[in-house]
Amino acid sequence: MNGTTKGTGNAMDTGIDGAAPGTDPRSEEEPDLRHHGDAEVRGEGAGLVDLAVNVRTGTPPAWLRERLAASLADLAAYPDDTAARRAVARRHGLAPDRVLLTAGAAEAFVLLARLDGIRRPVVVHPQFTEPEAALRDAGHRPGRLLLSAANGFRWDPASVPAEADAVVIGNPTNPTSVLHPAEAIVAAARPGRLLVVDEAFIDAVPGERESVAGLVDEVPGLVVIRSLTKTWGLAGLRIGYVLAAPGTVRELERGRPLWPVGTPALAAAEACCSPEALAEAEAAARETVERRDLLVSVLAGFGELRAATPAPRGPFLLVEHARAERVRERLREEGFAVRRGDTFPGLGRRWLRLAVRDAATTEALRGALVRIGVT
Repeated sequence: MNGTTKGTGNAMDTGIDGAAPGTDPRSEEEPDLRHHGDAEVRGEGAGLVDLAVNVRTGTPPAWLRERLAASLADLAAYPDDTAARRAVARRHGLAPDRVLLTAGAAEAFVLLARLDGIRRPVVVHPQFTEPEAALRDAGHRPGRLLLSAANGFRWDPASVPAEADAVVIGNPTNPTSVLHPAEAIVAAARPGRLLVVDEAFIDAVPGERESVAGLVDEVPGLVVIRSLTKTWGLAGLRIGYVLAAPGTVRELERGRPLWPVGTPALAAAEACCSPEALAEAEAAARETVERRDLLVSVLAGFGELRAATPAPRGPFLLVEHARAERVRERLREEGFAVRRGDTFPGLGRRWLRLAVRDAATTEALRGALVRIGVT
């Protein structure tokens, strides 16, 4: 369970179709858990079409920017998260003491990793790597439950080791775009076990289908993490939240600095939980379905590309190609940045993740794939 992930790959030295197949020794390396999609569009990549970062384009919307600007008038006062906590709680039908506002989902993973009593954590992979990185930074040696491409990266809750006292899974999962059934998620709950569900992308699913956010009072040990970064374009503001039992929330707060979430971020949390904002998010989710269907259709025309799952549900797609690294490099030459997959445990150099974008961008990607020789 604690072994390193072993993948397979092909040497890619000449072109998309010109490399001789062989074993890639780098596929044996431990994945870089701190590599994220934004690395693809920094520096020389700043001018590329961004298919690497899963933040919705055209955000934050004008009304949200106005709310943020208005909050600047309150910067002289220390932040008060009361209104934002109440708004989040009301949005999920919970009491405010079930809510903890955080500086993005990333902070939530750090706080969880520092909880007393965790001895045998398990992370379900491939998924967002920050939960494992935070656990390792806190001195843990988390086990890896590696899901298989052979069955579309679906998980069986019975495969979780009985001794696991903390389990982390994403839903829908980044990068596989698999949406696990809610009943399969909660089936992994046990007395004395934390069940941490990363729902950072669930608001990109129409109706937030399969969310377990409203079940924290019913499922023992359930902890749900949400982010406002992706749908609302707030990566630079850092705002997310945890939903959990009151005792867990109190433990997470212990040892935290005073006023950890600033006033503009709290204003964003409150605004994004309004009925009007939720309606806008739902409309965006339905638009994402149409855009993703188009991307799936376009990629199906290139026989060498294989989708990770026949039913993707996130605002991104995971695809496999025998020479994925070379495809990524050639796409950069064509002006497109895509996310490499080999930094996710359980994947390797044969995998790429592509963010779902508008129809014009997808058609431009089709042209680029034709030009670089993907057939």
